Amino acid sequence: MDIDEISTFVAIAELGSFTRAAQRLHRTQPAISRRLSLLEHELGTPVFERIRGNARLTEAGRAFLPYAEAALAALRDGRAAVRGLRAGLHGSVSLALVGTLADTHIVDALRRFQRRAKDVRLELRTASSSEVTNLVRRGEATVGLRYFTGDVAELVSLEAGSEAMLVVAEPYHALAGRRIRDASLLANQRWIGFPPSRGERDSSGHVLMRQLVRAGLDGSEVVVIDSLTAQKRLAQAGFGLALVPASSVRDELRRGLLVELDVPAMRTAIPIVAVHRRNGYLSPAALALLELLTAEARRPAARRQRIAPPRRLVQVR
Repeated sequence: MDIDEISTFVAIAELGSFTRAAQRLHRTQPAISRRLSLLEHELGTPVFERIRGNARLTEAGRAFLPYAEAALAALRDGRAAVRGLRAGLHGSVSLALVGTLADTHIVDALRRFQRRAKDVRLELRTASSSEVTNLVRRGEATVGLRYFTGDVAELVSLEAGSEAMLVVAEPYHALAGRRIRDASLLANQRWIGFPPSRGERDSSGHVLMRQLVRAGLDGSEVVVIDSLTAQKRLAQAGFGLALVPASSVRDELRRGLLVELDVPAMRTAIPIVAVHRRNGYLSPAALALLELLTAEARRPAARRQRIAPPRRLVQVR
């Protein structure tokens, strides 16, 4: 079993197609099939079912996939470690982050990093929180920034600040412009929210449900919409109230497309978390980036002590 065979397997698993895998790897489809046949021969079992031109993982394939991804990630780490011996604050660092975080204090941290590490190429890509976790886990991103702590044993999570959640409504909502101390005034309101994320103890969907219970509004109708953009548009049209990150509605609030409802019982904030692979290689540039990204969470302690290490949210033994 060699790296080409493992790379071929992972590409097919990710893309669900021999043809698309061949295009990504710049190989012919027969060459892709030969590599996969060698892998299946060594494993002694098929790893894909071929269904109408698509490839679906078998039970054996699903069992093998995380080990194949880990092998490729370890190889990337090895290359990065060798480059890091001579690079210092040079080379490149890949960062995957949730798109709305590009409108928070994180941008200032990235700006400071670029000033400090002028010879480092910062490669950015946006994704959902769960996708950020998977990109880092697979070694496709060195560092990730997401909301909430993902329960993934292979990753280390570091506090990187938090973001306030706001209740938003249509521009002419009857309760706009006043403090709603009695949450029961919202008892007949419909809410728009994300579904609780599967496999994670906390997510935006969990936060909405928890806050409704705390406010005594757990009997409220909640419409599940798995798109932040759609939630904002529906709230704007008067379809319901939404509890969203402040950064995601800054522009709509400024333009008067949405209004914030001041509901003390619904006030909350969600954690911003930086993640990296527990056993992955971190270059000097990656360490410098993590230091800046986690500075916000350390700021209160920094006033009493000049340097404080990032506080880990999850320690999996």
